[in-house]
Amino acid sequence: MAESEDAPLDLIAVGAHPDDLEIACGGTLARLSDLGYRVGMVDLTDGEPTPGSPGPDVRANEAERAREILGVHVRVSLNLPNRRLFDSFEARVALARVFRRYRPRIVLGFGGKTILASPDHYQAMLITDAAVFYSRLSKWDEHFGGLPPHTITNQLSFPIALHRLDMPESSGYIVADIGHTLERKLEAIRAYGSQFPPSKSRLFQTVEMMNRYFGLTAGFEAGELFMNYRSFGVDDLIRWAAPPPIGGDDRPGGGS
Repeated sequence: MAESEDAPLDLIAVGAHPDDLEIACGGTLARLSDLGYRVGMVDLTDGEPTPGSPGPDVRANEAERAREILGVHVRVSLNLPNRRLFDSFEARVALARVFRRYRPRIVLGFGGKTILASPDHYQAMLITDAAVFYSRLSKWDEHFGGLPPHTITNQLSFPIALHRLDMPESSGYIVADIGHTLERKLEAIRAYGSQFPPSKSRLFQTVEMMNRYFGLTAGFEAGELFMNYRSFGVDDLIRWAAPPPIGGDDRPGGGS
């Protein structure tokens, strides 16, 4: 954890293991931090045991280094069992306590299954969905150590599949601009030397190509994809569909 105080966070991202969030949304976390938002990361497990890692202390140090690179304010590990992560009441309450403590406005989590990857990812999605709900429930104080209920404003999810271009099912999609933070994202992933030795260097090419592809679809140099489960609403359709250029006149009928 980077900070001891319980100041509210604007956003918390939830992953199953250290390195999940760096791969899925590290560029966005860095960008939001640069913009002055208070950002947090939660790892449900410590990722151990895992091939190639000398032990949990090394993995924890790698996670802390990645947090520093991204500029994230708080990182929490719940130390739930890796490889045996299941959606349970205890796991839901543990994560909901984090939400009640840091009171985020937005939560990011896994969306959908990651076939041929760790089943912990799907369980993390279920735990996150439930914890967002548990966070706001009143008349249940005995499970939350006196932490008051907190209602999260919005929940978005991210895909982590790196070998497919079809979109997961969703009500809508958002591409976040990470053109200025893509290199920091890749540096944060490289912080996990135990997980990504030179023999796995292709991963970095894959992540970069996917992010550049998603960015291209939205007119950015690079981007990260998020899924939304609500319909989007606008009060000015033209401004949303055709925003004015920087420095341009955005008044109705405006011009030189």
